Amino acid sequence: MSTATINNHNMVYEVIGTGKPVLLVHGFPLNRQMWRVQIDALAQSHKVIAPDLRGFGESDPPSGDVSMATYADDLAALLDHLAIDQPVTIAGFSMGGYVAFEFWRRHKNRVGNMMLIDTRADPDPSEKAAGRKEAAQRVLKEGPNFLYDGMMPNLVSDRTFNGQPDLVKSLRAIMATSSPAGVVAALHAMANRPDSQSLLAEISVPTVVIVGAEDAISPPSVMEQIAKSLQTAEFCVIENAGHMTTMENPDAVTTAMKKHLSA
Repeated sequence: MSTATINNHNMVYEVIGTGKPVLLVHGFPLNRQMWRVQIDALAQSHKVIAPDLRGFGESDPPSGDVSMATYADDLAALLDHLAIDQPVTIAGFSMGGYVAFEFWRRHKNRVGNMMLIDTRADPDPSEKAAGRKEAAQRVLKEGPNFLYDGMMPNLVSDRTFNGQPDLVKSLRAIMATSSPAGVVAALHAMANRPDSQSLLAEISVPTVVIVGAEDAISPPSVMEQIAKSLQTAEFCVIENAGHMTTMENPDAVTTAMKKHLSA
């Protein structure tokens, strides 16, 4: 674990392994630990960079508004700090996928490959965006626990939720490390994020699209449409997993990522 001052805030990150760089971008309201199995496995052949986005994990909470562009620029600044100037493979999970799209918009010369995992390219419908903003106001008043409790059944498959209490407990513990300010800022950032559907046809780098077979948040049908809209994409469905593929069926996700990286 290391800490660097990135765009005037302290960002905590890990760099493990050597080789071509792979940048792992976690989802909401999570941190780099959601990638634990993938970090250790991919580091055998690549340089793995796994940061905590501002407000999450061990990174400092934000002091004001945040956007997907803020997160993307933080990642670019982290690469500068690490003196990584070669194109990276950026892997974005869920909200991390929104960040990956923005990273492409703003820093496409730094992208060599993409891995889009359990994410979406469409913006929030107005009702969903309003719900996020209402949740943000409630977090300010009473903290984020109500939000985590409400999200949990949708983050994993029914099989996982009912049959793997230790995994659910671990996931909940990761969520608990998020700062309230980070949660509030991210809720607004997600509600206000741009539509990336038209961007898909412009993404020219090799991409793998990975989704849990039982994902209720980013269903396989939605992810398959993303894959079809990209110039060069593989589509991979992870069995026995809901939204949290990297934790529910980590070996299958790692296998899909390794296959893409070795192509």
